[in-house]
Formats: sequence, C-alpha cells, structure tokens
Amino acid sequence: MADEAPFQFLHHELIQYIYKTAENGEAENGRNITKLENMGFRVGQGLMERLTKETARFKDELDVMKFICKDFWTCVFKKQIDNLRTNHQGIYVLQDNKYRLLSQLSAGKQYLDLAPKYLAFTCGLVRGALSNLGVKSIVTAEVSIMPACKFQVMIQKM
Repeated sequence: MADEAPFQFLHHELIQYIYKTAENGEAENGRNITKLENMGFRVGQGLMERLTKETARFKDELDVMKFICKDFWTCVFKKQIDNLRTNHQGIYVLQDNKYRLLSQLSAGKQYLDLAPKYLAFTCGLVRGALSNLGVKSIVTAEVSIMPACKFQVMIQKM
C-alpha cells in the first residue's frame, strides 16, 4: 500500500495545479474538469492496454463492466467496486462506498461542491478504459454522502 499515498498526493496536486493556472469563472471551471477528464481518459487507455494484454476477449459488455469493477478498480484503487447495478439496456451504476480520492476530504456537506473536480479524473479513467476495449460511453459521477460516490456509465450504441 506504499504506492497509495503518492497516487493520492499526485491526484490532489494535479487538481491544484490545473485550478491555480486557470482563471476564475464558471466556463473556466468546466474547462478544468474537461482537462482532468481528458488526462484520465489517456491514463485509462494505457492502463487497460497493459491489464488486458494476457486476457481473453470479453463476451459482452457486462463482462467488460465486471472486469472494470474487479480487476481495473483493484489495480487503481486497491479495492473492488462495492456494487454494480445495470438496467440491461446499456446503463451501469458503479458504487464505491469509500472512494479513496474523496476520503481525505471532510465528510461535511459544505465540501460536496468540491467533489466534481475530484471525480473528473476517474470518470475519464473509466471512459478511457472502456474506449480501449471498443466500448464508447459517457461516464458521470455523483456524490450524496462523502466519501461514497456513484459512477454512471451509459454505453453508446454504434
């Protein structure tokens, strides 16, 4: 677990750097989140390429999502997703009850508005991983009680 602290520190510093170098404003906040998500996308692509090098092909998108929840999440966050739900129509909800990148923030409601910038990188990470497996998706995140969060993955049919 020695590599967990440097990852959390790097993630925090990445967010601070992007927000410090940007100008204030609502439009700029959206651009910052997009930058973080794009960084996560590229990292997710690379990680998935390494993780699936020795893996057999997946049968369907449910197998892909199970791989994301078990192997991919374990590689990045050292634990599996706590809950995976689906409506079997291309929408998956991944729930992490103790999301590591939010666990350092206070659990108070006043910090809920800071959560999106801490979730953007991971949304990109999941989207990039799925993209590498040929699955086009939209990934969003929501937090109602810290440090638990839900990632909603909408698979886009081609």
